[in-house]
Amino acid sequence: MGPKGRVSPVDALVDQIKTLIIDHLNLEDVDPAGVDPQAPLFGEGLGLDSVDALELVMLMETTFGAKIGSSEVGRQAFATLNSLANFVHEHRTK
Repeated sequence: MGPKGRVSPVDALVDQIKTLIIDHLNLEDVDPAGVDPQAPLFGEGLGLDSVDALELVMLMETTFGAKIGSSEVGRQAFATLNSLANFVHEHRTK
């Protein structure tokens, strides 16, 4: 939370992206409140795979206009929910 109890823009994006991922990827057994923003999105964390990664790239571009220009940028952006929210915050055009 930011000053005076306000939610920062990045924290608000974390919640928005968390819900988008769960809804778009049909993660029916995942409770948004239980998703750790610091946990990895792939592997042991949220358990996403390479097909999910492609869908997330498209979702971030269509929803926020945030384009992932290379696989290295994608690896960094998709490390955790927090890193993805920071990437979108810095690169969004919508």
